[in-house]
Amino acid sequence: MPADFDAALSNVSRETSDRLAAYAALVRKWNPAINLVSRNSLDTLEDRHIRDSAQIFTLAPQSARHWVDLGSGGGFPGLVVAVMAAEFSPEMKVTLVESDMRKAAFLATVARELGLSAIVIPDRIEKVPAAGADVLSARALAPLSALLGFADRHLAAGGVALFPKGATHAAEIAEARAIWSFDVETLASVTDPAAAVLRVRGISRV
Repeated sequence: MPADFDAALSNVSRETSDRLAAYAALVRKWNPAINLVSRNSLDTLEDRHIRDSAQIFTLAPQSARHWVDLGSGGGFPGLVVAVMAAEFSPEMKVTLVESDMRKAAFLATVARELGLSAIVIPDRIEKVPAAGADVLSARALAPLSALLGFADRHLAAGGVALFPKGATHAAEIAEARAIWSFDVETLASVTDPAAAVLRVRGISRV
């Protein structure tokens, strides 16, 4: 898949574009009932959530074969990753972990209606067997120190974690280093100049 984010989105197929549009419509349809995203962000859903999630897909190794998204919620970034993978990495397995049964039902419905091969696990992250993921993602789920604990359990050897973070990402990195040893790249977000995507490897407890 294209390594450049803008190239990736400008060159997606009509099928991928239609799937993303259909996904956005399903979020707007279900949101009043189960609060998938904040009501204030619905007007900017495509940029704030879908485009923000799509950038994460472009940061993963092209060799990845198993992507696990933790605390998937409304499907950001997990379902967007699954849509992008259907075109650019059709051999990649995408697993979404979500403990809220209503949200898990939404995720499964979207996957079915859009013809995606994503697997939804409706359980708590702590109870899910070690996933052996090549890529692990989590968006707006927990502080970095907690996310690294999940990554230590669920990443395969040599795997990479991708964690989008807001303006406090530097402080989270500093706090996490008291508990964890890790290599991190801080990549500028294309949707928010104050935010970043943390690409993390080599995780071990101090």
